[in-house]
Amino acid sequence: MDKLEKYRQFVQEILSSHAEITNTNNTVKDELIFDTERDHYQLAYVGWQGDKRVFGPVMHFDIIDGKIWIQYNGTEESVAEKLEIRGRPLRLKQEANI
Repeated sequence: MDKLEKYRQFVQEILSSHAEITNTNNTVKDELIFDTERDHYQLAYVGWQGDKRVFGPVMHFDIIDGKIWIQYNGTEESVAEKLEIRGRPLRLKQEANI
């Protein structure tokens, strides 16, 4: 397995494992979005709470120029530490001045 495939697999594992532990109810679901052609990966909440629409990203990653970019992390989980422990090159959005 080449480096890019390993990065894709790792990002998908992080999002999938977080989706398994989140507290959603019958009307709000976790939605995993994996765009492996353009290397965009996201976990979002989608649904309804009563008469209010619920939609929002929980985590969003991109793989750009051989690095994993943490575009958004709306959790208390330190994803950057997990990536660094596994030796993955990464960029945080705020570091990239985007």
